[in-house]
Amino acid sequence: MEPLTWSGALGAFLNPLMLAAVAVFILGFFANLALTLAGQRAGEIVVNPDNTLTEIKTPVDYALNAMRYAVLLFVVCCLGYIIGGIALPTLEAKGIIGAMAARLTPVWIALVVTFALSITFKRRLGLYGKLFDSPIGMIGFGLVMFWIFSSVFAGMVATHGPIDVISQMRNEVPGSPLPTGEDGLYPYYLLGGDNLGRDVFSRMIFGGQEVLKITPVATLFAFMVGITLGLPAGYFGGKLDTLLTFIANLALAFPVILLFFLLVTPEIVAAGVPQYMSMVLFIFPILFFAVLFNSRFSIQPMKRNILLALVLSIGGIGYMSLISDASDPDLPLIFRLWPEWLDLFDIQGNILIVFVSVVFVNSPTVFRIVRGLVLDIKTRDYVAASTTRGEGPWYIMLWEILPNARGPLIVDFCLRIGYTTILLGTLGFFGLGVSPESPDWGSTINEGRRLLTIYPHPALPPALALMSLVLGLNLLADGLREESLKD
Repeated sequence: MEPLTWSGALGAFLNPLMLAAVAVFILGFFANLALTLAGQRAGEIVVNPDNTLTEIKTPVDYALNAMRYAVLLFVVCCLGYIIGGIALPTLEAKGIIGAMAARLTPVWIALVVTFALSITFKRRLGLYGKLFDSPIGMIGFGLVMFWIFSSVFAGMVATHGPIDVISQMRNEVPGSPLPTGEDGLYPYYLLGGDNLGRDVFSRMIFGGQEVLKITPVATLFAFMVGITLGLPAGYFGGKLDTLLTFIANLALAFPVILLFFLLVTPEIVAAGVPQYMSMVLFIFPILFFAVLFNSRFSIQPMKRNILLALVLSIGGIGYMSLISDASDPDLPLIFRLWPEWLDLFDIQGNILIVFVSVVFVNSPTVFRIVRGLVLDIKTRDYVAASTTRGEGPWYIMLWEILPNARGPLIVDFCLRIGYTTILLGTLGFFGLGVSPESPDWGSTINEGRRLLTIYPHPALPPALALMSLVLGLNLLADGLREESLKD
């Protein structure tokens, strides 16, 4: 079989249009820049004596319109490749881009359904619905959901397994056909092979799954720690605030990379330091929900006791399962006392180290943000009204102050997932992340960069994937911030 071309049968028509769109956009950008520096401004709406409106256009408006239409043409061409990739019958006609678009069909369907339902019912969906009034927020949401759906449907999208090796495909270029005799497999490596003969496209898809399994949950745990400590520090103040702020500043002053290097050293692992850290950090979600329900239903003892029993039982079993591993004889005895038949799941040592490190690094920053918000919000009239009604301090913190701080916290949560994604990629790049054979993007970039000048294709796809996910999270945070400020 012949190697696939990038654009297939559609390239002869769509490629010139895309190049023209890029050229027009660049020309429009520089024209707009030159006109702005020369003192030109965009046109304005003028009210006529008869109360009609007239739009006065300047050369700046024409330059901006050219850029807008160029972007629109480029997007239409991209949609053409996606539709052509799904509709064309053969892989040779689809090309590499079309073949990847065809593999991503479940993702496109999920995105269309999500956007259609969200836009239809956006007025009933609160801040999430308002996100669809912001073009920036919609673009960011689309990028993030693209990778979420790619991870969910990774088994359907990927053409090969993440660690499947075909030795003849080592460092093969994108679109290379598999050697004869490989029956039952997808016939091409769409983005080429890496230095071991694994499919780069499949590893990129499964790498997103690895990243999205860790970063949102680790960020959520960091928020649980930061919120649980930041609320009383800002509300009560005094010595408690001084002590917690000192501990947070101490943690922030600790070099992040040094922490990761320390946590992966055999002596530190053998001493159980990651497990001891997890013992402390993982207790905060249980404390948070226990105090949350106790403060809310303190005057309804029956309901409060049921909710507390559920939180403590389910949370306790989950907590002990997280920190315990009876099957590992190298762990200290305290982490092997929990019965193995009650141990619902175990976290691999390297994943636990990454998880604990991310929570430890992010928690102090979240603490400072929450503390600052509480210091501002606790002076509001509705907080004084709650105090006058005789509400307890924890009720005021959790049910009056925290809901009114949700906007900045949601925005920071999105941004922090992006930071955590970069951090996880950095750890993988330095070999401190998850297992070496893992397809996570940082490890894949590290493996590909060794031959980057000769074979750039193994390192570029995961790097672009990482960039697009972080860009989407940043744009999503900007959109949420923009809409939350309108409230």
